[in-house]
Parts: sequence; structure tokens; C-alpha cells
Amino acid sequence: MADQSVRATDLREAGVWLARHGLADVRPTPLLATRLAVRRSTRLAAHVLLTAFIIAIALIYVVNRPVDSANDGSGPYQHGSLLVLTAVVAGLVLAQSLLDWWVRRVDRRAGTTLPRRAAHPVRLGWRTVLGRPHAAFAAAMFAGPAVLAIRALTVQDSAARYAALILLIGLCGIAVGTVVQLRHVLTHPAVADDEVSLTADVIMRVEDAREVATPSVVWCLPAVSVFDTPLGWWNVAWLVFVALSVVVLALISARAASSGAVARHATRGR
Repeated sequence: MADQSVRATDLREAGVWLARHGLADVRPTPLLATRLAVRRSTRLAAHVLLTAFIIAIALIYVVNRPVDSANDGSGPYQHGSLLVLTAVVAGLVLAQSLLDWWVRRVDRRAGTTLPRRAAHPVRLGWRTVLGRPHAAFAAAMFAGPAVLAIRALTVQDSAARYAALILLIGLCGIAVGTVVQLRHVLTHPAVADDEVSLTADVIMRVEDAREVATPSVVWCLPAVSVFDTPLGWWNVAWLVFVALSVVVLALISARAASSGAVARHATRGR
């Protein structure tokens, strides 16, 4: 019955996925195809969700930005718009939690079809799944913009201060959502019954964690409000930050072990 419920397209995709990770000799199973399919669907939904989040922030900023950006610090702040933005951020975190719940639900159902359950020989902590370089990079992607935004709150330009508040609230929402998603990746039980399925389980975790840690939305946030302010240190600092972070991520990705290599190392218990 389980085999009939899995689409042939999903099985083909699972076969391609296995080959891409050095497991071309492994036959794709309905269980693996189901797990990969729900991850593709939730990843697409997450991208749509984050796009809508960026658009919402842009609309809130454009509609309510201060008209007077004089340097006396008397530009009007639209407190109501910040409350609306806070509600949008809360909605983002809730929606991401629901997507995680969907993945967990599919994994739990898939696990009930297994005749036996296998466990990872070693504890899969963040050092194994995400890795120190990716973790440090993700932390810097939130700390750096937060420092820039807090610094901008001290200037006299009300437009820059308003943009900084928008950025801080948006960053808080993205940071909370990232932590929630990473917690799910690290803590959900393995859905496997042998060494091959355990290896596939780790590969999925590594891919999920690296996807979550990629700061695509953080890079987009400056375009919403920062680059609308007059050219100055605020804009230059953001341009330098984004350019450097893209280069650093490329270097980290080039030097990091592949998800397949991480998985094979972890399943051997070393």
C-alpha cells in the first residue's frame, strides 16, 4: 500500500538524489522518496513565505517611512507600523513552525512503517550537522547587521533610525525562525532501519541545516529600507558587509566536507 501511494516522479527524484550523494548503487525506497518530497515542498513553501515577508516589510516601510529626515532627530516615527511589523514577524515564526510540524508529521508516519528502527551510533550535535564554520558564519550574519542597526539608532537622521528599527525587528524574526528550524533538524529522531537509510537521514539533516543557515533574507533586508536612505556610512557599511559575507560563504562552502562525507563519517561512529 505504501509503495502505491508514492509517485513515480518522487522515486526518480530520490534516485537522482542518491546518485548525487555517492549512493548511486542504492535503490530508492518509497520511504526515502516520501521524506524527500515533503522537504522539497516545504522548502518551496518556505521560500514563498520569506518572499512574502520581505514584501510585507517593504510595504510597511514605504507606507510609513518618516517624511522629514532632518538631522535634528525630530522626524516622526510610525509606532503603529512597528507594531504591525512585529505581528508580521510573529506570523513568520508561526508559519515556519507549522512547516517544521508538517515535516515531522510525515517523518513520524514514515517511521511507523519500518519493521525496526535504527539509531545513529553517535550523537548528532550542531558541530556534526552544521559544522563550526557554518555556525560561526550564521551567527555573524545576525550579529553584524544588528550592530550596524544599533549604531544607526544613535544618528540624528530620523529616516535612518526608522530604517534601523525595521531592520532590527526583521532580524529578530529571522533569527528566531532560524533557531526553531535548526532545533528541529538537530532533535528529530532518525527514520531509518539500516546503515544506508541512516546515511540518507544524516545527509538530509546536513542539507536542511546548511539551507537554514544561508542568510538569503538577511542579504535582502537592506534593499527594503537601508538603500532608500541618503548615501553615507550606513549604506557603504551594508554594501561591504553583504559583499564580504557572500565571499566568505563561498569559501566556507568550497572547503566544507560534502553532506555525503559528513554522513558516512557519522554513521561509522567516529
